[in-house]
Amino acid sequence: MNDEQLLRYSRHILLPEIDVAGQEKLLASKVLIVGLGGLGSPVALYLAAAGVGELHLADDDTVDLSNLQRQIAHHTAAIGQAKTESAAERVAALNPGTRVVVLPARLEGQTLTAAVSAVDLVVDASDNLATRFAVNQACFAAAKPLVSGAAIRSEGQLSVYDFRRADSPCYRCLYHDADDSNLNCSESGVLAPVVGVIGSLQALEVIKCLTQTGQSLCGRLVLFDGLACQFRELGLSKDPDCPVCGRSELVR
Repeated sequence: MNDEQLLRYSRHILLPEIDVAGQEKLLASKVLIVGLGGLGSPVALYLAAAGVGELHLADDDTVDLSNLQRQIAHHTAAIGQAKTESAAERVAALNPGTRVVVLPARLEGQTLTAAVSAVDLVVDASDNLATRFAVNQACFAAAKPLVSGAAIRSEGQLSVYDFRRADSPCYRCLYHDADDSNLNCSESGVLAPVVGVIGSLQALEVIKCLTQTGQSLCGRLVLFDGLACQFRELGLSKDPDCPVCGRSELVR
């Protein structure tokens, strides 16, 4: 690290759990963020501020006025702009040392496979089950850690699926099949700071995973009730009948 980086990241370096070695791991890391909305916004900003070396930003949507109530990576002047471009501008303004790869499309098929293969870790900040299922499958196949979060109304949830570990469950162990047609912000609403809480926790789990510090959320599901300001933790085990990881010898 140069002198400017030593100063910029000095508060991280003071932490014995991170120190210079941990910060250098962050600087050398590449992270894919799928979705630049309410969750992806704080994830992108905190990871850039923390010094993650390269962020790959994926989203096929444009900024809408209704997004600005909670999607803090965007601003009024960005209405109509691609969310990836808007978020990339904010990241560059916050930390010009973080390289940004813009993926202004819905990731699927070979495009998703290539995007996952190009990074060290994936953050699922999407807003629908179809994307979450696809991202989970791609991360499992590539053995890449996945930090997954979701929020709706005044509630949120968070977990880590570390597919480098043989005992890690996956997102499909939690949800085999479900209809999420009514579970979207435009239909159900969302309390703005709730996505900030979950997105910030996702960024924290990314940093812990990349620096190999602290206790991972792998095997645990955290539930957050914003109105009661309460957290609950549930154990999450590998499902032998899971359609993804339950038959790993056929999938990988």
